[in-house]
Amino acid sequence: MHIDISIVVPLYNEEESLPELAEWIERVCNEHGYSHEVIMVDDGSTDDSWKVVEELAGQYPAIKGIKFQRNYGKSAALNEGFKASRGSVVITMDADLQDSPDEIPELYRMVTVDGFDLVSGWKKVRYDNALTKNLPSKLYNAVNRSISGIKLHDMNCGLKAYKRKVVKSIEVYGEMHRFIPVLAKWAGFRKIGEKVVQHRPRKYGVSKFGWERFINGFLDLVSIQFISRFGKKPMHFFGTLGTVTFLLGFFITVYLVISKLVDPINFALTNNPTFYIALATMIIGTQFFLTGFVAELVSRSAADRNVYLVEERLGL
Repeated sequence: MHIDISIVVPLYNEEESLPELAEWIERVCNEHGYSHEVIMVDDGSTDDSWKVVEELAGQYPAIKGIKFQRNYGKSAALNEGFKASRGSVVITMDADLQDSPDEIPELYRMVTVDGFDLVSGWKKVRYDNALTKNLPSKLYNAVNRSISGIKLHDMNCGLKAYKRKVVKSIEVYGEMHRFIPVLAKWAGFRKIGEKVVQHRPRKYGVSKFGWERFINGFLDLVSIQFISRFGKKPMHFFGTLGTVTFLLGFFITVYLVISKLVDPINFALTNNPTFYIALATMIIGTQFFLTGFVAELVSRSAADRNVYLVEERLGL
């Protein structure tokens, strides 16, 4: 059966918000006549979230569920939801009711009518703490735009819409959910748009993210930039770096040896710190070069997919 929209909802300890979210999504989709499915991915919740998902599945036929055996993180939840999705358009949103399902029709239109491969939400007006969340988030997104070249104001917004082929072409792992637009661009999808969306105050529970997400996010951005350029050809990076480093040390060593031969009495080679620095540079260059060989072997033989232990599936 053709499905217009798959809505993927990663969740962790959100038992209170799920009934309201499910009813809201169902109402919006029915009002606009969308055939749809809602895939709720329980990322190892310790409360009764999965029990609530089971109850909602009995009430709303469109709701499906995936329950992880333990907490793997938002990236794993999105990745499994993407693999299970069947809709022509896939929309993601958080389970805490801070993302409004009323945005679904316009996001769907931008993908199906305007032809965007990916549309990211922009929470232009936020209800988070200005010092601990808003300001760091703005700085973080500014760095992201500068490094990735993707001009989005809120790359980490949970409310996004994708063409089906986008989510089937990327793998979200580690904590790369922050950089799905970068993964999509890397996979060849260039038409990436943005929509100002409503940000609602948190109604239940507390935020699951802390300050460490900014440090981890920056490191992940550096990682994904490296992987996007050299993931399939690491020798190009390490080999070039190793060759340049080795040659630098080699030419300095040759210069010092020639100087010793020209003036063997006054020029003390082994007492010259530059000689040992040059030797160390040659050794480091060789190590970089060998690292490139090892990385090539790993990239050729390593498995491309991560495996997550799913404890239970509901309707899938």
